[in-house]
Amino acid sequence: MSIETIRYNEEDYLSFQAKGNASQFAIPYAKLLCKGVGVDVGFCKEEWKLPEAIGVDLEDNSNPYHAFNLPADLDYIYSSHCLEHLNDWIGALEYWAESLSSGGVLFLYLPHKEQQYWLPWNNRKHLHSLDAASIVSCMKSFGFENIHYSERDLNHSFMVVGEKA
Repeated sequence: MSIETIRYNEEDYLSFQAKGNASQFAIPYAKLLCKGVGVDVGFCKEEWKLPEAIGVDLEDNSNPYHAFNLPADLDYIYSSHCLEHLNDWIGALEYWAESLSSGGVLFLYLPHKEQQYWLPWNNRKHLHSLDAASIVSCMKSFGFENIHYSERDLNHSFMVVGEKA
């Protein structure tokens, strides 16, 4: 048995990074923190969605919800590999803060900029290259507290979680 890799720009990455469903690496943590009524923004496929969450698929026009139209007073908002696709990621975080009830949890899983293919100039579907420090700073400015974040994982991604004050 060998570890399957892919090569991009003279760098080797674990091959599962090219198969989608990045959410699978964050869901075990999200299940511990995301309780009550919430949404999964940008889940793409039903089998990739955070269980029990209301799915908000950015590409499904029949869905009444989207990144800037969510139910009010949510207990949590979970989003995996979505924020980098939005034109206005700062506006999205501000709106998501308004959509959460007091004590509500925002859980983000995002691509790490060390993965070359995910940089906006290599993958035009990604509009931004984000880092934990920028996300944490932005979340603080919108009233989040008890913010925690991870470093890069084996999926070349990181998590940021915080609660609305």
